[in-house]
Amino acid sequence: MGIEISVSGRFPERGAVISNHLSYLDIVVFAAVHPCVFVSKAEIRSWPVVGWMTTMSGTVYVERGHGGSAMKAREGMQAAVDAGLPVVFFPEGTTSNGSGLLKFHSGLLAQAIDGGAPVTAAYLRYGFREDNGPGVSVADDVCYWGDRNMLGHIFTFLGLRGVRVEVRFAEGPMEFSSDALHRKQAAVEARAAVAALRMANTFGGEEEVAGQMHHF
Repeated sequence: MGIEISVSGRFPERGAVISNHLSYLDIVVFAAVHPCVFVSKAEIRSWPVVGWMTTMSGTVYVERGHGGSAMKAREGMQAAVDAGLPVVFFPEGTTSNGSGLLKFHSGLLAQAIDGGAPVTAAYLRYGFREDNGPGVSVADDVCYWGDRNMLGHIFTFLGLRGVRVEVRFAEGPMEFSSDALHRKQAAVEARAAVAALRMANTFGGEEEVAGQMHHF
């Protein structure tokens, strides 16, 4: 696909990784950087192309609002931890255009904390190395959000040139001021940790991005 990935920091070897969510590409990006397992809403499984991508990337699907879904998520995350694989999920619960962070949902986060898994914040940001012409933007043509047509967006994306993404990981796991019984507070603190990485996230400029370069 010709996408360049810059990695700053280190992908944790175990526990949970939480990140902002911009596109169906996010799962492929994380999977390209390090072997991992994902937890995602069940409806994604039936999406054209993307459903296949997420399933092949290794995803635990959760039907939100259905009985037993929380237990299934916890069992899936625990199985991944026992197998030595980090688990990635997106507490925003849906994608955005990258202009800011949405509210973090606490359900999966509470499951991870309650299971004793260390939780590490991550942040990703897309950009272009090349000019793709007037009217083309990361917010609309790389990020996938709202009620846009999925196949149309994929078709447009595949015609883009010089797509790049920076993935930044926190230096270590988060230290929460409360336990899973206070999961709303934990969600607020988790959002703040991801937001801190967002503020430090740049392409070039005065800051040199240290880490590894990947292509997929």
